[in-house]
Amino acid sequence: MRTIRQHITLTDLRFYAFHGYYPEEQVLGNEFIVSIHVAFYKRGKAEEDLSGTVNYETLYGIAKEEMQCPRKLLETVTETMLDRVLAEFPFVDEIEVNICKNNPPFGADHAKANVALVWKLSEDTASGRLGA
Repeated sequence: MRTIRQHITLTDLRFYAFHGYYPEEQVLGNEFIVSIHVAFYKRGKAEEDLSGTVNYETLYGIAKEEMQCPRKLLETVTETMLDRVLAEFPFVDEIEVNICKNNPPFGADHAKANVALVWKLSEDTASGRLGA
């Protein structure tokens, strides 16, 4: 029996948004780059049907909606995206969400601030999920 691990990744999604701890960031906004990666074990043969995979258009929609909702911390935005991806695609066993803020307001030329969260299904959770 063969096991195939499938990875789906959206990279370099560019958004102008108003996330930031300081009031001026919430007024002026900034450019953000978002990447979302998911992985899971394929079930069955490939078919021309989205029901057995992760629809990357849905991933984009999640990123877009969350980037439009201003928050003080990128950690909050990142975690909300991760939670929504898991709720939409409960069969995935690994999710990584990465948000990069270009030119954060602390005076460093060409700086970037990056927040990433990685969720992996634990062995305990996996056995309960499989009904073991």
